[in-house]
Order: sequence, then structure tokens, then C-alpha cells
Amino acid sequence: MRTSFLVGAALAAAVSTASAALAAPTAPGPVGARPVGIELSVLGTYETGVFDASAAEIVAHDPATQRLFVVNATAGTVEVLDVAEPSRPRKVGDLVTAGVRAADGSRVDVRGVANSVAVRSGTIAVAVEAADKTDDGWVVFFDRALQAVNAVRVGALPDMLTFTPDGRTLLVANEGEPNDAYTVDPEGSVSLVPVGNPLRVTQDDVRTATFHAWDEDGDRTLHPEVRVFGPDVHGDRYVSRNLEPEYVVADARSRTAYVMLQEANAVAVLDVRAGRFTDIRPLGTKDHLAVGNELDVSDRDDAVNVANWPVRGLYQPDGFDSYLWRGQTLLVTANEGDAREWSGYSEVSRFRAWTADLPAACPGSPVAAFLAADNGIDTVAQLRDNAALGRLNVTTTLGRGEDGCLEAAHAFGARSFSIWTADGEQLYDSGADFERITAATFPSYFNSNHREHSFESRSDDKGPEPEDVVVGRVDGRDYAFVGLERIGGVMVYDVTDPRAPQFVQYLDNRDFSAEPGTSAAGDLGAEGLLFVAGKDSPTGRPMLVVANEVSGTTTLFSIERTTPGKGPTR
Repeated sequence: MRTSFLVGAALAAAVSTASAALAAPTAPGPVGARPVGIELSVLGTYETGVFDASAAEIVAHDPATQRLFVVNATAGTVEVLDVAEPSRPRKVGDLVTAGVRAADGSRVDVRGVANSVAVRSGTIAVAVEAADKTDDGWVVFFDRALQAVNAVRVGALPDMLTFTPDGRTLLVANEGEPNDAYTVDPEGSVSLVPVGNPLRVTQDDVRTATFHAWDEDGDRTLHPEVRVFGPDVHGDRYVSRNLEPEYVVADARSRTAYVMLQEANAVAVLDVRAGRFTDIRPLGTKDHLAVGNELDVSDRDDAVNVANWPVRGLYQPDGFDSYLWRGQTLLVTANEGDAREWSGYSEVSRFRAWTADLPAACPGSPVAAFLAADNGIDTVAQLRDNAALGRLNVTTTLGRGEDGCLEAAHAFGARSFSIWTADGEQLYDSGADFERITAATFPSYFNSNHREHSFESRSDDKGPEPEDVVVGRVDGRDYAFVGLERIGGVMVYDVTDPRAPQFVQYLDNRDFSAEPGTSAAGDLGAEGLLFVAGKDSPTGRPMLVVANEVSGTTTLFSIERTTPGKGPTR
């Protein structure tokens, strides 16, 4: 029951897209106006045999050795796979970070966890969080012989790292999450490490970009829509401690980097040469009352019900990528959603509980407009039913009027991918595509979770949950590959024209007839995606690599050119 859907009349009729600027989405239209240009198919899979323990998360590729480097968080290491024969990936070693001496004299924690890996010109960099994640972490450098050659200290919880395209600088997103009790909250930051010669990098060479300019004693004013909220446990640097860099991407010229602040629903702009942030831009919200932006909000109505609701979606991207269009840098985001949810503080509530003391809608609000429409729901009490919005997970930080009335629910994530200009204008959002396509493909497993086969168990919480996206050029056209964390699989879109992307394929290498945790079940929990260009691939054709954290599998997909009516061609 592993399924691949290409654009066709039946599926196109079931799919609607919202493609427009942020403030004014257009009416939905058909998908698939041009012939399909590519098709994905499975080449091979490496299995760790470890289920539901994050045994395959982030993946990087070295074209000179045809090796993949896959973060195995449960083992605290990076596994090295030989993919010269991609149909039979085989493990050839591990990158072991424990005990490596760093340039500042410290040693990498034995219980430290590898979070991310990147490769450039024979240098392999691994981000390692400290055993106590609120302490500063490390970046450990390895050579092609898989030997550690150097390490430097970076900020707390280095969660993602990447080389700039020119290979001169390693950018490290230090997320700086609080501890579970929310009594310690380190600052979020980005470390910039010069890597012309990793052997010679000293601790003094490491620069740190902070958000101090937006703190109380800084000289910058934070946009009011950037979400800064929660406990102030230190009494200083509240903004800096609140902002948590999740993911970083550099532009083609290696001069500017964009840093995703997921919980804040914002993106920060980093001047790489100066080593400082120049702007923080909010991403706004998605109007799920707009035509084309429908979603399924209940796991208790026993039906696929992708419909309009008075909900605002916080985009909150996780993985994202960039590409050039007419000389402009565009950002492509996987709008996963994420909440602050710790034992010491949580912003999450079911809509039903959150609105227990909100009996009426605010005049002129999205809720008031919804209740006034002819949809069978006329009161807030009816809206709170579990078959309506009652079960939806929402943030308690937004949506209440000053007079104790209800304006709108604000849900985590947008269940879509988006394309933005570097200045923050939204050119496109995939609207309700992901839920409509997965419903048409797997009607009995719509919005399934990844740990078990289920029916709409994720409708109340981020739906398919787009986790990561990469952009690759194939035969002169640009494609976005979006990984879905929950139901699984990859959505493929032609984004050559960012104002009118076209759905190409949905491929889910998952078998719903097999028990999760067994090899036969296939890939579960797409986490990290990697596009390998044809010139760097062992096959001579482009490949997509997906690391799946629940199944612990890393799967390689061929990307073949297609001829209408004839299928893939080489």
C-alpha cells in the first residue's frame, strides 16, 4: 500500500490551491495544467532497526566519497553510509564526538547528543548539544577518514548547522531552549565559524550573533507581531532568551542568512560579514476562513471534513530552503508549527477548555463572521463541541478580546508550504492541498499519526505536519520537495514560477497493511530531506534522500524525467 500519485484528472478535481499574496488569497483553481516533468521512485533504504527513537534525523552527502552522514540521536552519533550503490546503502562507520577536546580546553560531553551534520569539501561538521541542554554546546569537525580534527564551543542547544555556499563560514543555529521546569532559559543565537582550515580554527575565531539590540537596553524596536511570551525567569535579556533559532539558510552570495524563529513565528535576517542581525520579520497568520485555506479540525467527528473555520494558523516553519528567481532570493518554508510546552509553562490548550469563560464572539471578529454564516453553528457553545473546534489545540496567548470575548482560535502551523520574498511578502501558499491530497490517497488513514496507523488522529493538531522542504533544479526547472512528518511521504511541486506552483506528485513509502515498527511498514516520520544534484549523484541523475525518525530508516529516491503517457525516462 505504498502509493505514488501523479497529477491526473481525478486527483486534480479533489485538490484546490490558494496562490496569492498574504493578505488576499485567490479562489482555488485546478492543479496540473502542464505535463508532469519528474517522478520519484525508491532506489534503496538503510534500516537501523530502531523504532520511534530518532535513529535517523538529519542527513548530509559528500559527493567525493558517495557517503551519507545521518544523525542518529538515540545513539548520540552520526552514522556513515556508503551509497555508491544506492540500491544497497551500507554502513561503514560512525562519527564519534564524545570526549573530543575542543579549542577552549573543554571536552565534548560523553552524554552529548548530535543534532545536525553538514559536509563541505571534505570537512564534516557535527552540532552537539551538552548533556545539560541549557549549557553551551559544540561543533566537532571531522575529516574524510572519519577522524575528529577540531572542535569549538558554540551556544546552548546547537540544533542546526550549515555551510555558506562559498564554503567560508559555518552557521550554527543555537536554539537556547529552556529546561523543562522553565527555571533556566539561555539566550538564542547564531554562531559564525570560519572554516577555511578547520584544523586552525580557535575559539577566538568564533563570532556570535545575538538579539541584544531588541532587548530592553537595545536600540531596536521589535515588531509587535513577533511572538515574545512566557515566563521571564532571569529578569534580563527577555527577548534574547525568548527567541529560539531553529533553522538557518544562507543566500547564494553568502552575504545574508535567514534564521527561522519557529515559536516566535518570525524570521531573522543575518548579515554574515558583519556577524549581526539586521531585522526580525513576523510571518503573520493564515486565514482558515478564506476559500482554499480549509482544514480538518476534529479527531472526534469520524469523517474527513476539510472545511473553513474561524482559525488563524501560525505558520511557524521548521525546515526551509531558498532559491533564486529572476535574481531574487526566495524562501520556501515547511509550515509545521510548534508550541512552548514544558512542565513549568505551556501555551497549549484544547479550544474547548480555553473558551470555557468566553461565552460570546467579539463584534466584527472572524468568530462572529463564522457564526453569522449559514453553516449550522450559531453560538460559541456549539463551536466548542468536540466535533467542531472543541478538540483543536490552540495557543492561549492569542485570540481573546479585551472585553472577554472570542476573536479567533490560533492554531500551530499552517498545514502547507509557502514561498516568500526575502522581504517577507508571501507569493504562494499551498492552502488545503496537503490534507485534500492525502485524503484522496489514503481515505482510511487520513491524518494518521506516524507511530501507529490511525484515522484522523492528527486532525486536532497540525494535520499532516510538514516538517522539512528542499528545493532542487532538475532539467532546468525548480522543484520543492516537502516531507510530511505524520502521515508520511513527500509532496513534490514545480515552483519554477513561484506565483503559480504546480503539484506534481505525492509519494509515501509507507505500507499501512504492515505493523509499525516492522521493516515491512516502510518509512515513518519524515524528518530531514536532502536534494542531491545529478552531477553529485552516484547515478548521474538527481536524488532525494529522506531520513525518517520514527522508522529509523534513510531512503534514497531517484528523480527521473517523465514523458506524458510514457512514464519515467532516463
